[in-house]
Amino acid sequence: MSIAREIVGFAMEAGSSDIHLEEDSPIAVRINSDIKVSPQKLDSEDMDELLLELLGEEKLNEFNQKGDLDSSIGLEGLSRLRINAYVANEKRCLTLRLLPNDLPKWQDLGLPDAFIKLSKLHRGLVLCTGPTGSGKSTTLAAFINCMLEKQQRHILTIEDPIEFIFKHTDNSIIHQREVKRDTNSFSTALRAALREDPDVIYIGEMRDLETIQLAITAAETGHLVLGTLHTSSAAKTVERIVDVFPADQQDQARLQVSTSLAGIMSQTLCKNTKGKRSLAYELMVNTPAIGNLIREKKISEIYSQLQMGSQYGMSTLEQCLNNLYSDGLITKEEALSKASNPKAIKLN
Repeated sequence: MSIAREIVGFAMEAGSSDIHLEEDSPIAVRINSDIKVSPQKLDSEDMDELLLELLGEEKLNEFNQKGDLDSSIGLEGLSRLRINAYVANEKRCLTLRLLPNDLPKWQDLGLPDAFIKLSKLHRGLVLCTGPTGSGKSTTLAAFINCMLEKQQRHILTIEDPIEFIFKHTDNSIIHQREVKRDTNSFSTALRAALREDPDVIYIGEMRDLETIQLAITAAETGHLVLGTLHTSSAAKTVERIVDVFPADQQDQARLQVSTSLAGIMSQTLCKNTKGKRSLAYELMVNTPAIGNLIREKKISEIYSQLQMGSQYGMSTLEQCLNNLYSDGLITKEEALSKASNPKAIKLN
């Protein structure tokens, strides 16, 4: 058995989401948000073999030159892996994210109906945000899978790297492009995308001004655009997008965001009382009132709109945490630790 299959098989049996490897150091895994350190060590020769197996010669040479590299690979019969190779303290390291071979179903993830309803839109910007490891890619994979099964769409993804592998269905077609393999950059692929007749464009990460500008333009010109950001709330997401623009363009950016934005789900994962993880989220659906707040630079007032927006399926993170706590799924300590506004957590 190859060393990669041995390590991944061990991690899967333990219920791990991530594997952390460093040459001449113990193997560590993340299980339900906690790091567990194994007594088993990975020596330099094992790391040589593992890097070659996971990256191949071409990408291994690139890693040796640059000192870090993102990639992905599928291990047949086990799992797909999202790979980050890097150097720390002059030692080669790997972080492996285990991805399920089966595409996630939105019902199994506990995604709100109001968020999934956004998949029926034919234009607009839908964002999923949250910290690293909060399940953003999995959420949008379920969102895309729902469209593939139920709608007639051409879906184009731009990813770095590709994580979930989709297939054409009887209703829809999908094309997945990987940055550095199929295209030079997110912005290059986005410019080309507008000539490739997509109905839906998924951008793996909106990292820079040009990518964000192109995403907004695509949403304005009759495309449903999906993307991710590393922000913790709807309000902070809007601020982040606007702040990327030069100061003299920010008023125009606010106007564009107020009309093109369809919805934002900011999410995190909580340790639950069953020894697994539960999804907690804040959901904003754009309304005329929220659009006005964005245009008028009253971003801080979005939170109150979420509190009162249950008729649209909206929710603050604290309302979601309160529901999880009242249902006995998480402890009050976990609810307080995940809340952006702990005072809004009901402890009774």
